[in-house]
Amino acid sequence: MNSFPVIETDRLLLREITDEDASSILEYLSDDEVMKYYGLEPFTSINDALDEISWYKSIRSKRTGIRWGITLKEHDVVIGSCGFHNIVAQHFRAEIGFELSKEQWGKGIAAEAVEAIIRQGFQQMNFQRIEALIEPRNLASQKLVERLGFVREGLLRSYEYTCGKFDDLYMYSVLKQECQAPEQF
Repeated sequence: MNSFPVIETDRLLLREITDEDASSILEYLSDDEVMKYYGLEPFTSINDALDEISWYKSIRSKRTGIRWGITLKEHDVVIGSCGFHNIVAQHFRAEIGFELSKEQWGKGIAAEAVEAIIRQGFQQMNFQRIEALIEPRNLASQKLVERLGFVREGLLRSYEYTCGKFDDLYMYSVLKQECQAPEQF
């Protein structure tokens, strides 16, 4: 497998997540508010974080996904993650996912990171379509993807069973040709 693609933005370095990042991942994924729409219970141990990192490694090795750790350039501490999962290479599409430490909310960091990986997805990974599945109550994520050009296509009723309940999810997507303007991506 080729080396992990590091992505640099104005403020951020998006890099591979390693076992050494487990304590910082545990810190933000143990927060009830961060985990509210994540589809898992808040983490309670370092093993939960190591299991998550193991999942990141497995989706990359199976070529069904890739997850970047979000770090501020001046601090090499993972404050969130973003990436692609459910990659369907034959159809040139993937789902996007992201989360960020609560202390970093409202600073434009998630949007900066997500915009960078969308560019990576269209330019380097040859996706035609990038999807986002978002719970109806997750207004912040809906606003973020809409600002980046995603279109809400519809409601997937009882689409996932997580944390003991069925969740409806909005299906959003953005297509490669919708992001061709150089000033957007």
